[in-house]
Amino acid sequence: MSGRSHVSFSAALALVATAFIVGVVASLAIRPAGAPPAGSGESAATAPVGQALSWRVHSAFNTRLPVLGEGMRYTVDRLREITGGRMDLELFEPGELAPALAGTESVRSGKVEAAFTWLGYDQGRIPASTLLGAVPFGMEPPEYAAWWFFGGGRELAESLYADHGAMPLLCGLSGPETAGWFREPIETVEDLQGLKIRFSGLAGKVLQRLGASVTVLPGGEIFQALEKGAIDASEFSLPVIDNMLGFDRVVKLNYFPGWHQTFSAFHLLVNLELWQTLAPTTQAQLESVCVDSALWSFANAEASQGSVLAAFPDKGVEAATIPTPLLRVLRDTTRQVMDEEAAADEWFARVLESQRAFNATYRLWERKAYVPRDFDD
Repeated sequence: MSGRSHVSFSAALALVATAFIVGVVASLAIRPAGAPPAGSGESAATAPVGQALSWRVHSAFNTRLPVLGEGMRYTVDRLREITGGRMDLELFEPGELAPALAGTESVRSGKVEAAFTWLGYDQGRIPASTLLGAVPFGMEPPEYAAWWFFGGGRELAESLYADHGAMPLLCGLSGPETAGWFREPIETVEDLQGLKIRFSGLAGKVLQRLGASVTVLPGGEIFQALEKGAIDASEFSLPVIDNMLGFDRVVKLNYFPGWHQTFSAFHLLVNLELWQTLAPTTQAQLESVCVDSALWSFANAEASQGSVLAAFPDKGVEAATIPTPLLRVLRDTTRQVMDEEAAADEWFARVLESQRAFNATYRLWERKAYVPRDFDD
């Protein structure tokens, strides 16, 4: 997906808000829900509002992190508030119940009832999962929300994860990340060759193709790896999160734009067998709170980044820009990698085809409707 037009923040927020609000209506009013368990004696008409739940929820991220941690805490607190405390989701830090990146397996096995995670961490076992979490040179958040709710994205995700014993609920959304933190300038493809870098998702495969040595580390291990020189560079998340993790104390070049992750989607994964036993009213409450959380987290993320970049000069940090020729190489290599992934995996091909088809018509609207971001420059 290329040829992205520039969209103003206010217009983007308005669009994503509209998509989410209509998505709530869709999920509550027209979306079929799973039936209650056989023999339970409880029907949709008699099920209590706020069915009592007490779940352990694995977190892929530290709950104290801005945006990521805040979004999870918001979800839990909002659910308790709406149900009068009858639905209690207890968050566990990465490593407490399972390794940070093992959320899906923990849910499938029943080790936990649910997990809050980024689905791209499943890429090794579920290649198509990364398309649900972030796509290099892909959708921006408003388009992803539109595709998820109205372009078949949710249905594809549910079918894909049904094979892995989980029900995915979109429960968090944010805009582009930074392109990473580097010790030395990155100007050409040659500068990537031999570079030891922490990257994840499809973009990691793109950098490997261009000669970098790529590893995936949980967020809590990146600072130490940078400090000790185990890696030369790393991407992780939004400026406000990277700032809290202290990357700017070790390296001083923070590159933009976030080509590798033009949106980030986060999901609450629920054990599928457990999900199917829930009353329809309970399923609707969980879905509604997650939609609420996705919009809340997107607004929170957008509001938090400018002040971090404004403080860069006082810290000796440079907000550098990837040169256009290198960005084009990254884009072209991304296309090659994604086409190869699609040829190798049927599910990857299905999801990619759906996203590309949606983008082909969406961009007709996007390119005409919005004022370019650089219009006032």
